[in-house]
Amino acid sequence: MKTTGRVNGIISNIVIVKADGPVGQNEICYVRTGGTKMMAEVIKVVGDSAYVQVFDSTRGLKVGDKVEFEGHMLEATLAPGLLSRNYDGLQNDLEKMEGLFIARGSITDPIDYDAEWDFKPLAGAGDKVSAASWLGEVKEQWVDHKIMVPFTMTDTYTVKSVAAEGKYKVTDTVAVVTDAEGRDHAITMVQKWPVKQAVRCYAEKPRPSRVMATGVRAIDTFNPMAEGGTGFIPGPFGAGKTVLQHAISKQADADVIVMVACGERANEVVEIFKEFPELVDPRTGHKLMERTIIVCNTSNMPVAAREASVYTGMTIGEYYRSMGLKVLVMADSTSRWAQALREMSNRLEELPGQDAFPMDLSAIISNFYSRAGLVRLTNGATGSVTFLGTVSPAGGNLKEPVTESTKKAARCFYALSQGRADSKRYPAIDPLESYSKYLEYPEIREYLDERIEKDWVDLVYEGKTVVQRGKEANDQINILGDDGVPVEYHERFWKSELIDFVILQQDAFDAIDANCPMERQKMMYEMVIGICRRDFGFADFEECSQFFKGLINLFRQMNYSEWGSEKFEDYKRQIEAYLNQQTTK
Repeated sequence: MKTTGRVNGIISNIVIVKADGPVGQNEICYVRTGGTKMMAEVIKVVGDSAYVQVFDSTRGLKVGDKVEFEGHMLEATLAPGLLSRNYDGLQNDLEKMEGLFIARGSITDPIDYDAEWDFKPLAGAGDKVSAASWLGEVKEQWVDHKIMVPFTMTDTYTVKSVAAEGKYKVTDTVAVVTDAEGRDHAITMVQKWPVKQAVRCYAEKPRPSRVMATGVRAIDTFNPMAEGGTGFIPGPFGAGKTVLQHAISKQADADVIVMVACGERANEVVEIFKEFPELVDPRTGHKLMERTIIVCNTSNMPVAAREASVYTGMTIGEYYRSMGLKVLVMADSTSRWAQALREMSNRLEELPGQDAFPMDLSAIISNFYSRAGLVRLTNGATGSVTFLGTVSPAGGNLKEPVTESTKKAARCFYALSQGRADSKRYPAIDPLESYSKYLEYPEIREYLDERIEKDWVDLVYEGKTVVQRGKEANDQINILGDDGVPVEYHERFWKSELIDFVILQQDAFDAIDANCPMERQKMMYEMVIGICRRDFGFADFEECSQFFKGLINLFRQMNYSEWGSEKFEDYKRQIEAYLNQQTTK
């Protein structure tokens, strides 16, 4: 028997309901007004009063309107057919929606229940299985989509039967398993999981031990992201957060991409919808949209659904991770998610923290980021969820609560600088503010020693030191003037500029320079560090600046040349000749 209730009070999209029976935290309910049924979530229970946040506009809602509680939390539907779809935060398929704006109370199926899939069994009668064990697979786009024992089944089971190879709908029974007490359980291709609970159906969760290549030199070379790691990109408006996220999603070494547009302006989301279906994935040759899922809540959609969208995106990521796949989840922007939490907290009249954000904001962000990671599945395979979020601090203030709280949770920090953006040094990742804590991991050091070069991390720190010393020299030059400092200061500054222009800057809109493979990054970086180690002995600062400007120009032309091409090799020879010419003076 479902619990029912009546609306007792309304505070914007928070509705106070007098319940007639038991109600649980985070339980889903439907608020009825006129002929419209609106989904809502319980966020606080006090006695027989349930405070629910409605995922729609509450205009026209009246005290006394009926409410029905469903007895379960907000759930994501997990099944074949998720890839290449566009969802809102509640997993309604946006393409099935009618009209320009989403009508109040609109609910659509997240998958096509009539579609048939070519099922191939992987388990056999008598096999012992548990939650997330693979029973079979279907081909979804080009991904091997595993059909698993539902995450909600917590015991160990024996496979009684598995369907033969053939075409089936997601609602057809593809396996029957028996529990320890002899009861049979029919399993279909579709399962549901509460989005605010982490999926923990794996054997262990070790520390990340591999680097995820993104094709962006400022990340891969200077501050690498680990596969199964966490990172975030804070920066003021217009600093290039969205372009950088798009570049990473196109080029990252991942099997599945989940893009969560959380409260972004509609024009930025439209770019994703228009671009992704046309882009060719450089890794597979297929369309990029074929391995992408978009969860979209623009800034004019209900603020409560915005809060749900990041959880929906992460749950879908965890589902694909359980198939042994590498998943990249990107959220843009978690600041607007935090603003949704702030609105809820204020309407509940909770004690506010800094800048009126909830007191437990740091804990909420940490719990969410902890859901990412590399996992070893029960069958020995590994899967990963790498999470990268953006933060839009008001006025570019990196000391505000969301940035500070995220800094405690994320291991990579890619700070976008307004100064670098204004001087068109893109990507505007500040090399001195940004960091990757994964460079400290012995597992990552070992991986880089094997895959790139021995003591590669020491080489990276050497480059960071050159940039730091160059900034210090530039500060001295600005204070004392060009003639007021020794030539060595100018040389130090221009060596840091060489690293900046050649390694840290990259053209995201050039077909060649946009994606820089690790092999090319290694060669370019070693060339640049070799030059930085030289002592040139310039006569004056003008000779120094002219030399490095010419050198930077040659390197920039090299960056726009195809890797390994005759043109590329020609620029390499020109650089060697240019250096020898200066050395023999």
